[in-house]
Amino acid sequence: MNKVTVKINGVSVTVPVGTTILDAAYKAGFEIPTLCYMRGVSEIGSCRVCVVELVGSRTPVASCVYRCDRDGMEIYTNTPKIIEYRRKTLELMVSNHKKECLSCVRSGDCELMRLCHHYDVQENNRYEGEMTPSEPDTSPPHMIKDTGKCILCRRCVAICAAGQGINAIGPNNRGFKTEIGSPFKMHLDRTACVSCGQCIAVCPTGALKEKSSTDEVMAAIDDPTKTVIIQTAPAVRAAIGECFKMPAGTNTQGKLVASLRRLGFDYVFDTNFGADLTVMEEATELMERVKNGGPLPLMTSCSPAWVKYCETYFPEFIPNLSTCKSPQQMFGAIAKTWWAKKMGIDPKNLVVVSAMPCTAKKFELTRDGEAAAGVPDVDYAITTRGIATMISMAGIRFSELPDEEYDDPLGFSSGAGAIFGSSGGVAEASLRTAYEMLTGRESPTPNFIEMRGVGGTKRAQYDIDGMQLRVAVTSGLANARRLLEAVRDGKENYHMIEVMACPGGCVNGGGQPQVMHGARHYTEVRSKRASVLYNIDENKSVRTAHENDAVQQLYDEFLGSPGSELCHELLHTHFVDRSDLYK
Repeated sequence: MNKVTVKINGVSVTVPVGTTILDAAYKAGFEIPTLCYMRGVSEIGSCRVCVVELVGSRTPVASCVYRCDRDGMEIYTNTPKIIEYRRKTLELMVSNHKKECLSCVRSGDCELMRLCHHYDVQENNRYEGEMTPSEPDTSPPHMIKDTGKCILCRRCVAICAAGQGINAIGPNNRGFKTEIGSPFKMHLDRTACVSCGQCIAVCPTGALKEKSSTDEVMAAIDDPTKTVIIQTAPAVRAAIGECFKMPAGTNTQGKLVASLRRLGFDYVFDTNFGADLTVMEEATELMERVKNGGPLPLMTSCSPAWVKYCETYFPEFIPNLSTCKSPQQMFGAIAKTWWAKKMGIDPKNLVVVSAMPCTAKKFELTRDGEAAAGVPDVDYAITTRGIATMISMAGIRFSELPDEEYDDPLGFSSGAGAIFGSSGGVAEASLRTAYEMLTGRESPTPNFIEMRGVGGTKRAQYDIDGMQLRVAVTSGLANARRLLEAVRDGKENYHMIEVMACPGGCVNGGGQPQVMHGARHYTEVRSKRASVLYNIDENKSVRTAHENDAVQQLYDEFLGSPGSELCHELLHTHFVDRSDLYK
């Protein structure tokens, strides 16, 4: 590989030809600020915050797109000229920005605010004047879009188009009147938005935020007539510590349980129990389709954004979707039937809250077929960020809490349930149980490592007593589109396909803690979070769903066998063709 040596602020650094100045500077020990840049997704150099001086160039150049292509390049990243250039750019952004910093959801971790602080940008600056009208869109079930806080960085546009292949939002109008919105200024609930929340996750300001249910949950906790329980998704424990300045990749399961008890929840349970239950039903469904000629490939249905995407863009594959409810909904269905009866609680007085890494879970609550006991399976879904806000508001010293355990029996789970939060985890968990269902023997190993990894699409074939079981795993809806097109066109053939809407899986969900620009560029936060879940799995005494004694007790006492009539009544659902709704 050809390399060049360049000087950055007087420091010599050797890098491969074509390396951006941004990356070369980082290697030399300098971090250049960015706003519009997202590695591999948005590299357009439009925000002009990352500009640097290049000796020989008449104007500053954008470091995120300008490449080191020759020896001897001299670059300066922090001269008085560059500092003033960035300050003016930020002042222009702030002059057209709704200044509600005290009440903004991003107060304290806003990238625009941080840069304005670093560059001494004053709230009242030389560019005050007319502002773009603020038109909040509150129509979707999961989020609020406020154009008054948008800085036109286009990160949301890029992740929706390139990352997810949806194009629900984009720039409208030109010049000063430019705004990010939907085609023909439609409300988002009338577009093909799938509620994945990836746009929220990458927004540097508070222009995009999830809808909050924290006030309603706290009111329910304060109501003496209600029993309020909470379930926590596997990916939440792998990321919530970041909201409390703990390193990415810290397992905070015990502190999460302790903090939720201190918030006043009557019982703290684990969505991993629901994941184990999902494995039992999904593996049974897979075996029935393989043996009896049902629609193949079986496609997982745990990710509600993916399910809505399939209903909208690939309705021909609706019969392939597993009819299983997601772990969140299965948990709620069992909590309001079997568990409520055991506890003598009227389901109408039982409030089920879920702590989720996913904004699409808010949409999932609104679907038909998600009310097994005649009342919603789950009443409120709160994101990881939302739970962290509740903990902070209550003054709970999260990082100092002693670890506590989940309540029984809905808090007991296997390692298979834990890995649901990472791309490939659902497939691997199902294969562990499906292997025994097919052969009558335990798998030689519970690890199907070919399914693991947060990026791209994985494919594998397993020889199970002479049967070649073909499995594919993908995450990110743009990747899903390519895989589904290949299957539709007969180019690829599988027995099972796992799809997660968010790139990398739930660990990178739209409701997870925001990752600031430096960490996003140079740290694989998704892998660090996923490692938490695989470590939990490795350290569990029970690593397969069918060995979970609490799940077996549920089947013995209430459900019968996996796939029974009662299971289909409570734990399975249906899907709808949405392809005509947005035309």
